[in-house]
Amino acid sequence: MNLPNSLTLARIFLVPIVVVVLLTTPSQPDRIHTWAIWGISLFLGAALTDLLDGYFARRRKQVTTLGRLLDPVADKLLISSALVSLVQLQLAPAWMVAIIIGREFAVSGLRSIAASEGFTIDVSTLGKGKMVLQVAAVVGLILGHAHPGWIMQTANLLLGAVMLLALLSMVEYFVEFWSKLDTSIKHREHRRLRILQRKRQIMAERRELRRLRRLERLRNAKLEADPTSVDGVRNSG
Repeated sequence: MNLPNSLTLARIFLVPIVVVVLLTTPSQPDRIHTWAIWGISLFLGAALTDLLDGYFARRRKQVTTLGRLLDPVADKLLISSALVSLVQLQLAPAWMVAIIIGREFAVSGLRSIAASEGFTIDVSTLGKGKMVLQVAAVVGLILGHAHPGWIMQTANLLLGAVMLLALLSMVEYFVEFWSKLDTSIKHREHRRLRILQRKRQIMAERRELRRLRRLERLRNAKLEADPTSVDGVRNSG
């Protein structure tokens, strides 16, 4: 287990801790600030591992198949669990969160289909921007619970921007998916036609070889039946 994969697993293990901390909101107003500090610290700590695992994987050249599979799963678990917890606390609109999480499932399904077809869909610039805004929106919503006012309003605006980027990036991913799928289908069809053409060529060569062998057998049979013709040919020579 290398360092990048360990950081990704650490992010997954931090998800239930983040959820427990967020959902245990103190009833005393003077403890809301402590709750917000703990919630933000744990969430940012988990989100930081997303930056570090990619950095160390590229720097140490430790990009693995396991890491590519676990990293997006860990991201979606962290963000989705945090947003659902904030909906439970009535700090985030449920319909916005439903759209954001629904988009995550749609893109994940798209990537699974792409992998089965033999190609990948890389993270776009919009997708990266969405991730940054998601972290900022979650932090803002937690902080806004302790400090209502402009912070909560800004956090809601950020969440709206996240939803917009989620939809735009999903459209971008779908366009890329259909483009690569079309290229993949054309490539497979071209390869199939080449293989079919090669098989036909081999079959034609085999038929020609069988024909030549039959002619050779007939010639040999005629020579065996009339050996004088061979002698005559030799004498004339």
